Order: sequence, then structure tokens, then C-alpha cells
Amino acid sequence: MTRTRAAVSAASLALVIATGFPAVPLGGAQAASRALPKEVKAPVDNPTDSPKVELGRLLFWDPILSGGKDVACATCHHPDFAYAEPLDLSVGVKGVGLGTSRKYPPATTIPFVKRNSQSLLNTAFNGMDPAGHYTPATAPMFWDLRVTSLEAQALEPIKSFEEMRGDAYSESDALNQVVGRLAGVREYRALFKNAFGGAEPVTAVNLGRALAAFQRTLLANNSPFDRYMRGDLAAMTASQIAGMERFDRAGCANCHSGPMFSDFEAHVLGVADNAKLAQSDAGVGGGYAFRTPSLRNLRYSAPYMHNGAFSTLNEVLRFYNGAGRRARNPNVRGDQLDPALRRLNTGRGFEIVNFLDALNDDTFDKRIPSRVPSGLPPGGNIRDEKQ
Repeated sequence: MTRTRAAVSAASLALVIATGFPAVPLGGAQAASRALPKEVKAPVDNPTDSPKVELGRLLFWDPILSGGKDVACATCHHPDFAYAEPLDLSVGVKGVGLGTSRKYPPATTIPFVKRNSQSLLNTAFNGMDPAGHYTPATAPMFWDLRVTSLEAQALEPIKSFEEMRGDAYSESDALNQVVGRLAGVREYRALFKNAFGGAEPVTAVNLGRALAAFQRTLLANNSPFDRYMRGDLAAMTASQIAGMERFDRAGCANCHSGPMFSDFEAHVLGVADNAKLAQSDAGVGGGYAFRTPSLRNLRYSAPYMHNGAFSTLNEVLRFYNGAGRRARNPNVRGDQLDPALRRLNTGRGFEIVNFLDALNDDTFDKRIPSRVPSGLPPGGNIRDEKQ
């Protein structure tokens, strides 16, 4: 053990003895950080149980939820990529393939999905504050914070033209159409009955509840950082501990705070638009603000930012070093930029990258069902690339 690490470990041990809770021996926002919980809370009207979770898993993989029956939730949130996607902007309806091989066939008029596909890992903890408190029923979702709760989030892609709906039916009728399809499958009728009971359990509300129940099981909460904060003082390396201190001093923790490393607030950063989009993406309320993403599992979820603007973490850090001086997006004025950007100084960025590596956990559930009740290919049109 190096002298630096021994000193840090000794300080950490003193904190554990004094408080009964392992806290990082740093000042600033990171001093209040802590490990993710090992257990997940659910809304009172959607308690988690095995029948509901297993139904949600099948629905997550079943392309029956999409207009053309070719896209599933798992198409753009695949376990091979930590339930995210290695594309800057997702290829949704009519796309073929998986991951970096996914593309639109020639002459397709469907546009790219306008934002980067975020990982679903740990979204059960969205909205968690630095003290570890969160409310599942009001958890903030999406880059633009347009809905709250996993139950509501799960239904939005089904209604989206680019993501899953296509031109098969209107947005207002999408959920009715999908519910009708599910009700027409005997196996789904039995699974919904087992999970929810009632005379007519196949409803849009229960569809959202089942998908949300499954997503709450997608946890990656045993990273080296989590183990360190729980008292395993050998879980993080000396360079990761030094990077954690640099992360705090640089000002990253002003927005990337708490166990999820996000304040779940919207900030204007002035990131340039993605050239694949026909129109500028103006974010929350048209003001070019986007929600702070979690920094967990970044190793598996590149590219980064709301539109996949940067391929590596080093590119992200270089952006932040100059972000407070001018906006990279011509639609954003300098006075619109978040004031916190001017205080950022990532400096020795490699130390911060070392720390971010301690937030990765690859022990999450990667199971793929061999079949889904509709009889369609699990995951949609991806098998020719990966299965």
C-alpha cells in the first residue's frame, strides 16, 4: 500500500469508527456522498413482485410494443451495452442490427431519435438526493424531465414516432393499439392476470407498471466506489481516491452529486447540436437546458452528453475546461450558460477519469429471454447482427 493510500485509508477508518458510516475524507459535496442502497423502493401503487417483474422482462424484449413490430425497448437499451446504446443518436423504427452495426435501410424516411439513449441501470434511484432520499412516484426521467416515475417513462417511447410507433397509428391511439395487441395474445392475458388480477388486467397502466417493475431490478450498485463507501477500504485504488478529490476540487460535484452523481436538475451547457438532426434540439422549455446525467457505468455507455456529442471521457473533460467561456451551440448566448461552468477547472483530467472508473459495476442482470409471448424475435430486428 502506498503512503498516500495508507493515509487516506487511515482517515477513512477513523470516520467509520466515529460515525458508523464510511464516508470519504474530503470536503465539499463529495463528503456527503455515499453508496447506493442495496435495496430498491417502489411506489405504493406498484409494489415489486416476481410475476410483475417477469412479465415486465418479456414486455421489455417484445417488439409487439412497436408499430411495425420490429423494435423493442431492448433494441436501444440492450444488456450488451449496459442497457444503453453505443450510438450518438438511436436508430428506432425500421432500423436493423444492434449497437454500432445498427442502421436504417436505404430510402428510409424515419429520422434519428433526437437524443442519446441513456442507460436504464439504477434508474430505480432517479431523483436521489445526497442524503440518499428519493420518491419513486416522482422520480425525474428523460433528458428533458418531461415525465416523472418509471411507470410514466416506460410508456413514452411506445408513443414516439421515431422510437417505436412509426406511422402504424397516431400518437393518441398508440397505447390503445398496443394494449389491444397484448390482449389478443392468450399468454399475455394469463401473465397480466397473474401479475395484477382483476377482470380486465391488460391495460396501459398495468403495462407501464410491469415495465417499471422490471426496470427497478436493473441495478449496478456494487461498484468499487460503493464497496469503499460501505467500508471496504481496499476497493478503490490510490489513483481513484486521488481522482475523487480532484473531482470535488474541480467543481464536478456541484452538479454530479449524491449517490447517483446527479442533481437531476436541468442545466444549460451550450453543447453543439448533432448534425444528424434536421432541427436544433432546444431541450427543457426551449432554453437548451438538459438534465444532469448520472456518472455511473460510463465505461459502458459512451458516447456522452444528451446528443452523443463526445466519444470519450477525455473529450468531455476538454469540453468542460472551456465551456464556461463560450457556448458551442450558436443558438445559446453566453449569458444563458450555467454559472457553475465558469468555476470548473478539470485540470489533470486523467485523475478524474480514474475516479469515474470506480463508478462502474458490470454485475447487473444481462439475461435475455429465449422467446417472447408474441412469437416475434426478442429485441426486434437485431438477430442478424448479434444473435
